[in-house]
Amino acid sequence: MPGPNIFDPDFEQRGHPQRPEFDARRAFIGRRAGSERLGASVWEIEPGRSAYPYHAHLGEEELIVVLSGRPSLRTPDGWRELEPGEAVAFARGEAGAHQLSNRGSEPARFLAISTSGSPDIVLYPDAGKIGASERRPDGSGLSRFFFLEAAVDYWDGVDS
Repeated sequence: MPGPNIFDPDFEQRGHPQRPEFDARRAFIGRRAGSERLGASVWEIEPGRSAYPYHAHLGEEELIVVLSGRPSLRTPDGWRELEPGEAVAFARGEAGAHQLSNRGSEPARFLAISTSGSPDIVLYPDAGKIGASERRPDGSGLSRFFFLEAAVDYWDGVDS
């Protein structure tokens, strides 16, 4: 049986019915190829949509390569349009914050490659949230999100 193909991906729809601006298709290439510690996905974004909210990973490093179209990239430096074939890396931490959207008139596709297989903490600056995810190879595991304003002191709740 042949492995997954980035030129003929088996997409899954992502997004949320209450947030139609965040709507993309994603094919889990690495997972389907049997990778446990390296993620690879092909994403497709229709015009006027975003793949995901602006965020920064504390545990994962990412690299994207534009396959087609001209997606727009948001980083701490602002927005810019990407070229087909362009590769962009996102370091761990706030300096690597990013969001990909499609402000063009044609669908945009990119290949995203990331370190994986270990827990990750994700910051969502626009929403004032933090996420903690287990990141098992099959996509399962603990995943929770919290507002930073609800943070407690290290010693809160400790009785002895």
